[in-house]
Amino acid sequence: MSTGSLTSEMLDRFKNFWQGVVLAPIVDLFVRWGISPDLVTLIGTLGVSAGALVFFPQGMLLTGVLVITAFVFSDLVDGAMARKTGRSSAFGAFFDSTLDRIGDGAIFGGLVLYFAGPGDSYLYTCLTLYCLVMGAVTSYARARAESLGMQAKGGIAERADRLVAILVMTGLGALFDQPWLMLLTIWALALANTETVVRRVLMVRRQALAAEREGRAEAP
Repeated sequence: MSTGSLTSEMLDRFKNFWQGVVLAPIVDLFVRWGISPDLVTLIGTLGVSAGALVFFPQGMLLTGVLVITAFVFSDLVDGAMARKTGRSSAFGAFFDSTLDRIGDGAIFGGLVLYFAGPGDSYLYTCLTLYCLVMGAVTSYARARAESLGMQAKGGIAERADRLVAILVMTGLGALFDQPWLMLLTIWALALANTETVVRRVLMVRRQALAAEREGRAEAP
C-alpha cells in the first residue's frame, strides 16, 4: 500500500469516527434549527481564515492551529447536513470546493506573514509562498484536466495530506518549542507539491498525445 493510500485510509477512518460519534449530534441540532449547509461552509471558512490570518502573523502559532482545527470540522458538518436533509447540489459542491481554496490560501498566507514578521526568515517566507502557489496549482491542474475530459489525480501532495501535515507539525512545533518540525514540513510540502504538479502535467500530456494519435488513426 502506498503512503498516499495509507494516509487516505487513515483520514477516512478519522472522518467516519467524528461524523458518527462526535459530530452527529451537532448535525442533528443544526438541521432542527434549519441552518443551511452552505452557511456552515461559509462560517467554517471565515473561522479558518481568521485563525490563520489573525494569530499566525502575531507568532501565536499554537492558538492559530487550535482555532483553525475547530473550524475545519465544519467541512465534515456541512457535508453530513446536506446528505441528511437531501440538499446536496451541484452549487453546494462548487461552493464548498471554492471556499476550501480560500481556507487553504489563508493558512499558508498566514504562515507567509509569520515568516515575514516575527518568524523573521526571508528563505521561509519565499518557501511558504511557493507552497501556497503550488498548492493552488495542484488543485487547478486536476480541475482543468477534468474540464477537458481527462484525469489528473494522484501525487503525494493531496489537499488533505497538505493540511494535516502543516497543521499537526506547526502545532506540535509550537507546543514543544521545536520549530524545526514546521520548517521540515514546509520543505517536504514544497517538494511534494512540485512532484504532484509535474506528475499531473505529464499525466495530462500522455492522455492528450494518446487522444491525438487516436484522432489521426481514425481520420480518413
